[in-house]
Amino acid sequence: MSRSEFPVPNTDRQPAAAAATAAPVRVIACGMIAREVLAVNAQLGHAHVDLKCIDANFHHHPERIAPAVDRAIRKAREDGFEHIFIGYADCGTGGELDKVCAAHGVARIDGPHCFSFYLGNATFEAAQDEMMTTFFITDFLARHFEAFLIKPLGLDRFPELRDTYFGHYQRALYIAQTDDPELDRKARDAAARLGLRYERQLTGYGDLTQALARL
Repeated sequence: MSRSEFPVPNTDRQPAAAAATAAPVRVIACGMIAREVLAVNAQLGHAHVDLKCIDANFHHHPERIAPAVDRAIRKAREDGFEHIFIGYADCGTGGELDKVCAAHGVARIDGPHCFSFYLGNATFEAAQDEMMTTFFITDFLARHFEAFLIKPLGLDRFPELRDTYFGHYQRALYIAQTDDPELDRKARDAAARLGLRYERQLTGYGDLTQALARL
């Protein structure tokens, strides 16, 4: 797995010698967090992790996630991987993803969705009432706001639908994985387009780092 695209400082969480002798692991992840998984693995010095991603657009069709993960696990077994980790939270599957994980004896990232594990699941749980009226923007969504949100929802053609989709939100919270002024600008513009108050919190990778450190 190439790490050159996402240079990040080394940490001492995973010694290089230990990483070199670790058993290969197939990580099956949502395409929305692919860049972040690569970055964390680079931080940890994980040379033994093989990343395969599932279409990020399944975020709009969560009923497709569990069947896709099931197929990906079966393919990983065919490819010879004994150790598999699922780079998803529940992500709107209503427990269906957990059933797939249990059937195959594999683990996933803890939490209801990526917004929670980026913030830290404990932090998210403690502020759950406030989070109910929060629209979350990640680095991925800041980069792909037009293609991933505006066009699929038809807001480029029917902007009057904005309040139907987002009228119950009180703020847009950019949970930033990286400290990037350009992404901050894009996230701020996205919030303005949705008519929401803008806030930003630099979370880094949150609980994703802990999850991948155990591999």
